[in-house]
Amino acid sequence: MPKASEIKKNMAIEYDGKTWIVRDIERSVPQGRAGGSLYRMRMYDVVTDRKLDETFKDSEMLNLADLIRRPVMFSYADGNEYVFMDNEDYTPYTLNKEAIENELLFINESTAGIQVILVNEAPVALELPTNVELEVIETDPSIKGASATSRNKPAKLSTGATIQVPEHISIGDRIKVNVEERKFAGRAEK
Repeated sequence: MPKASEIKKNMAIEYDGKTWIVRDIERSVPQGRAGGSLYRMRMYDVVTDRKLDETFKDSEMLNLADLIRRPVMFSYADGNEYVFMDNEDYTPYTLNKEAIENELLFINESTAGIQVILVNEAPVALELPTNVELEVIETDPSIKGASATSRNKPAKLSTGATIQVPEHISIGDRIKVNVEERKFAGRAEK
């Protein structure tokens, strides 16, 4: 049983007789109070998709729910439904756009390393690799002689996400993006 301080985004916990997927965590340290941090977790019921915001003390013990991770590739979108295909047995997993809105900004048909998270055999979330490779489709022209450590400029990626990139990056470049921090992480290997 992990402590609340050990819970990470996209983990599934059992709480109040239900299974919840943790979508967001905010850590706060109250002033003038003995003891540790508080962790405010935004959780969604895996069955009903009902939202719950709950605060836990850092040392509070939580039950992890049984969840399975399966390697998948993005297959296609059908309206608000996004279908991912299991890399091993080709099982299709369908997720609603609202459940994976943040992740959709960083995936396309060629993104490798995606995992679908299953709770009771139902897909509830996506877990992305630390870095993904995407193409820059819109940015100001690159500046000749700009160093890699100079100023940044906004760049729109092929998935619709906009991040800050160094001035030497130009349209058509493939770059690595750190998904968690939404930051430029270098050029992609050719």
